[in-house]
Amino acid sequence: MKKIASLFISILITLVSFAQFTPANGKGNAAPPQIGHVFGKVIDSVGKGINGASVMLMQQKIDSATKKKKDVLLKAMTTKANGEFNLEDLPVMGTLTLKISATGYTPINQPISFQPKMPSGAMPQGAPDMSKGMPDFSAMGNPFEKDLGMVKMKENITQLETVVVTGSKPLVKMDIDKKVFNVDKNLVSVGGTALDVMRNVPSLQVDIDGNVKLRNAAPQIYVDGRPTTLQLDQIPADAIESVEVITNPSAKFDASGGNAGILNIVLKKNKKSGYNGNVMAGVDRLGGVNGGGSFSFRQDKINVTASVMGNQMRNNSTGYTNRLNFGDVPVTAVNQVNENKTKGGFMFGRLGMDYFITNKTTLSVSGIKVHGQFRPEENIQIQTDSILNSGIVSTYSERISNTTRTFNATGFQTGMKHLFPKQGEELTADINYFSGKSENDALYVTNYLDNTKENITGTQQQMVIGDGRNSFLTIQTDYVKPLKGNLKIETGLRAQLRTTESNNMTYIKGVGEPDYVLVPSATNNYKNKDNVYAAYFSAKNTIKNFGYQIGLRAESSDYMGELTNTGEEFSNKYPISLFPSIFLSQKLKNKQELQMSVTRRVNRPNFFQLIPYVDYTDSLNITQGNPNLKPEFTSSAEVSYSKSFKGNHSLLASAYFKYTKDMITRYLTEGTNPVTGETDIINTYINANSGYVTGFEITSVNPVTKWWDMTTNVNIYNSKINTENVNELSQDALWSWFGKLNNSFKLPQNYTIQLTADYQSKTNIPVNNGGGGFGPPMSQAQAASQGYIKAYWGVDIAFKKSFMKNNAATITLGVTDIFKTRYNKQYSYSPYFVQDYSRIMNPQMVKLNFSYRFGKIDMSLFKRQNMKGQAEGMQGGMQGLQ
Repeated sequence: MKKIASLFISILITLVSFAQFTPANGKGNAAPPQIGHVFGKVIDSVGKGINGASVMLMQQKIDSATKKKKDVLLKAMTTKANGEFNLEDLPVMGTLTLKISATGYTPINQPISFQPKMPSGAMPQGAPDMSKGMPDFSAMGNPFEKDLGMVKMKENITQLETVVVTGSKPLVKMDIDKKVFNVDKNLVSVGGTALDVMRNVPSLQVDIDGNVKLRNAAPQIYVDGRPTTLQLDQIPADAIESVEVITNPSAKFDASGGNAGILNIVLKKNKKSGYNGNVMAGVDRLGGVNGGGSFSFRQDKINVTASVMGNQMRNNSTGYTNRLNFGDVPVTAVNQVNENKTKGGFMFGRLGMDYFITNKTTLSVSGIKVHGQFRPEENIQIQTDSILNSGIVSTYSERISNTTRTFNATGFQTGMKHLFPKQGEELTADINYFSGKSENDALYVTNYLDNTKENITGTQQQMVIGDGRNSFLTIQTDYVKPLKGNLKIETGLRAQLRTTESNNMTYIKGVGEPDYVLVPSATNNYKNKDNVYAAYFSAKNTIKNFGYQIGLRAESSDYMGELTNTGEEFSNKYPISLFPSIFLSQKLKNKQELQMSVTRRVNRPNFFQLIPYVDYTDSLNITQGNPNLKPEFTSSAEVSYSKSFKGNHSLLASAYFKYTKDMITRYLTEGTNPVTGETDIINTYINANSGYVTGFEITSVNPVTKWWDMTTNVNIYNSKINTENVNELSQDALWSWFGKLNNSFKLPQNYTIQLTADYQSKTNIPVNNGGGGFGPPMSQAQAASQGYIKAYWGVDIAFKKSFMKNNAATITLGVTDIFKTRYNKQYSYSPYFVQDYSRIMNPQMVKLNFSYRFGKIDMSLFKRQNMKGQAEGMQGGMQGLQ
């Protein structure tokens, strides 16, 4: 019986080994199968998982040149936030060594063997002794699964005392599908708002009124990967971690954004164990102050981040408008000289918590609160010359405006991320809610003057009282499933529900009249609902140096608007719209890569383009929305080339073409002014027949020396709109270019200098910049006709000094537009008028800021947070194809 049992065991092991190592065709000399699996958890002396530890599996091979054995890297990874690691598809034959290392700990070297081990007593030498019963075969289990359990690392006290962290993020990180701008490295925007940040981001242009353009079109702006009610001037620059620019998003991302890409603002979050924080304060030359602080605490299963910041705003702008009106009888020439001063400020608060429910499941919750008030004051001196046969008759007036605008915004985000046992398989779900409300009241006093411009002959007053509110609810879930080899599929569902409401009442107190009178035609109460439901599927794979990703997104959208004071309704509905995307990537020799992408996207009209409210507060800039606008659909193609050079130099070049059907564009029409009873020109929006934009963009990052880094961005573009459907002559196409240069100099004694410059050549007037905020914005006359923006340029400089222990304190001094050259000058023309316009805001602005950071910090990176819920990763259309 004993001999039979021993013989049975021997045969069983032989059959198992033969089955595992013999190829299906029966031929010999096959390579050992790649079925080994090693996993475990790296912990410290108190049993806490070590995050970010380096885990490498080395294999011993014969060097063909020296004929000697050497260790070759087989697999490598870093441990997860809880210390877990997992290495799959390993060879089961040969000598393997597992090496584990982490900053501040003694390295571990551990041999790994997948040879089957016999259970105790199974095959002793000689006649087996069965007196103790049958051997324990359960000890064999799966010999190719190695659970190392808890791998404890010892602290290296000497290393902990001497380690100095010198690495830092670059100002701009370039991938072939996106650019990441690290705000901490941008000294010029310290103490400012997100608008100041955008002015220094490669590829982005910001005009004097805060409109952001990406390749000469307005991008879709997100905060932490989701739509928001916040405006860029309501977000402190010091609260921003980075800005991600994706020029041609894939089907994975929201199809909205039309003929531009996605601009994602990633807010700062805690990524370090223990506690840490910072405080800051600053002042500018106009007396505006800013300050605040943040605090983060992370221990065990809890991570908490809190921040409060305040920004006091002082803006001054001056300008003029010269306009010749052909439509007037008699012809008139109007000259306006504008002076605008805005005072106000806002408070920004954020509170977030991450909770590790299990080793594989994380729950994240965060909230944002913003409160602010702005008080713009404006004085316009107006001279109107009537051109008669007998000569010129001049009249004079001045308009004094006082406006108060109060706003409140609230945001809530919650997300869940679950990791499955298989590496790379994950499920995420999140809910994001943003809401805002505002109140505004404005008084416009027009004084009519005599020829001496000193005596008032009459006064007319116009009062506008309004309020508004909106809300954004986004619900989304995503699932990622790795398949065979490098093939990976991803799918998801998304619902975006938006409601907006605006109420404006206009009152007139005429010359010599005792009371205000409501003007019904300049008063409305408007609300709308805009819903988008989406599903997407994408598959991506890498075959040697070639990668591809194909995707399809389906969106169903509907829009309904109502003038509640009249009962008039407007609606559009698109049951199903399909948005395919194709991305191809080919890696070449010498660190080169080519990529091509083709996508389809949509740009739905925003609230301020739809609202039929007519703003008559500026006679040269009467504006009105068009509730009958339809979405515009854009097909885009882009080819990119990237190259990494010796010394960390890198180059990214892209050529792009975008064709838009039913392009939303500004349009001039005539209407009756209810205030004066006269016929006036109204700026509104229409769907043009089509339009296109094509261009070439190049971005270069160059560490010129150890102390000098330079980033260069140049975009050459051409665009044209076909307006034949509205019997208008199409504006001539115009080749233009835009460039940015950013220099950073690291000097001795912890000094840093940043010098930036930008240039915009002559370019066509933007076609579809929407308004912002609640109620009509205060801005000077800007025609919606044909014309161009004149060339301009500007230079900024900033100095930073770091001091105290570990450079915990910094002082930053920045000056923007140091040569006072960023004038926004426009020339426009139409069948009704020709106009010259000029304006400049806050030239030679000086800002002084101080910050101090504190806390217990280590290098344990927080990697298990649901970045799809809070930042959506924003990894671009070619994730995994690097």
